[in-house]
Amino acid sequence: MKILTVSDEECPALWDFYMPGRLRDYDLILSCGDLKSDYLSFLVTMARCPLLYVHGNHDGHYSRRPPEGCDCIDGHLVTFNGLRILGLGGCRKYRPGEHQYTEAEMRLRIARLRLKIRLAGGVDIVVTHAAPLGLGDDEDRAHWGFAALKELLDQYHPQYLIHGHVHMSYGNHVPRVLEYNDTKIVNAYERYTLDVPEGPCKARNYGQVIYKTRPPRPKTAEDN
Repeated sequence: MKILTVSDEECPALWDFYMPGRLRDYDLILSCGDLKSDYLSFLVTMARCPLLYVHGNHDGHYSRRPPEGCDCIDGHLVTFNGLRILGLGGCRKYRPGEHQYTEAEMRLRIARLRLKIRLAGGVDIVVTHAAPLGLGDDEDRAHWGFAALKELLDQYHPQYLIHGHVHMSYGNHVPRVLEYNDTKIVNAYERYTLDVPEGPCKARNYGQVIYKTRPPRPKTAEDN
């Protein structure tokens, strides 16, 4: 399964200089926050596959004008093609504003999801805005990671944690990919592609949204 991950900065190749068919082969798009609503709506329209997103700390405008055709998974567990995907947006609270949490608040958000995780049999991909503490975060207060996210990795060992918030443009000290125990941690800044094997859905449907494989779409003039 080919997954496009995006965060923080609109990619010119997928926006200002988009070429028809460039998003044709993607099966899923995951947004880690701080992107324009119009951008996400454009991506989901061009790719014609599901786009799942969490909030960044600059996404207060989503409440007034959410990305059309996209699904918010912030605070939810969903399943797509057998992959159990958990969404936890927002960053460490450093000033007044939406989608910012103290360490205790993030730990409580995770605690509220534990039953769904247990019933699903675990989690495969965690989509966040902030990084785990000490694993791809930065030294300034606004970009500190969450210890609660690191604890989540220690307990459930997902295949991937995808985050944003720390821009690769901040310097060459910002890693794109980290390995932590059984988890690959990916900074989705601007865009990054994952090739993830599909697997049997281990989750029983206890109220969580289950996304099915998109049907093959007919060839259009865009693909020519």
